[in-house]
Amino acid sequence: MQERAQLKSYIDALQSASISNFNRAEQRAYWINLYNALTVEIILSRFPVESIREINISPGFFTRGPWGAKLLTIEGEKLSLDDIEHRILRPIWKDNRVHYAVNCASLGCPNLQPVAYTGENTEALLEKGAREFINHPRGVAIMNDKLKVSSIYVWFQEDFGGSTEGLIEHWNKYATGSLMETLKNYRGGLDHVYDWRLNGAESK
Repeated sequence: MQERAQLKSYIDALQSASISNFNRAEQRAYWINLYNALTVEIILSRFPVESIREINISPGFFTRGPWGAKLLTIEGEKLSLDDIEHRILRPIWKDNRVHYAVNCASLGCPNLQPVAYTGENTEALLEKGAREFINHPRGVAIMNDKLKVSSIYVWFQEDFGGSTEGLIEHWNKYATGSLMETLKNYRGGLDHVYDWRLNGAESK
């Protein structure tokens, strides 16, 4: 209960901040932290659930999940998780590594980092997140001589060059060991998968 109260206080403090006075690096860290904190709070407020997609609080008849719900007020503007990811982080920073930072509380997600992002550590954490995910079977794996990758790379392929070649170029920056060797000469197609079950220790 104490941790939950601390989380709520943290979200309230972020909503009270004058984000427009932050520098660019601080702003990026702020939005990542706010996204992740709110996601955790959404899960805790409706736990137990098997998947975040069961929390159908977004507006519209055919929507699933909480991402469209305007649950935050930042400098007088109502914002949703979708707003943070798709109106702020992706278009303003144009950095595909943001997909390794924002977490949707699912087993298919990259790891939620154990520390908050700051203006000073964000670059290192983004690199860490990319390297961890790409070299984990949840991110990129070879199965029956074919790449089986996270659906994140298909849903947001435009952020990774818009093609399989662009994805492989991105993966090559971080791949190690046998994956690195396989990617060098890979010319096949892609299968993709995403596990929406609620994440936990086994996702590591």
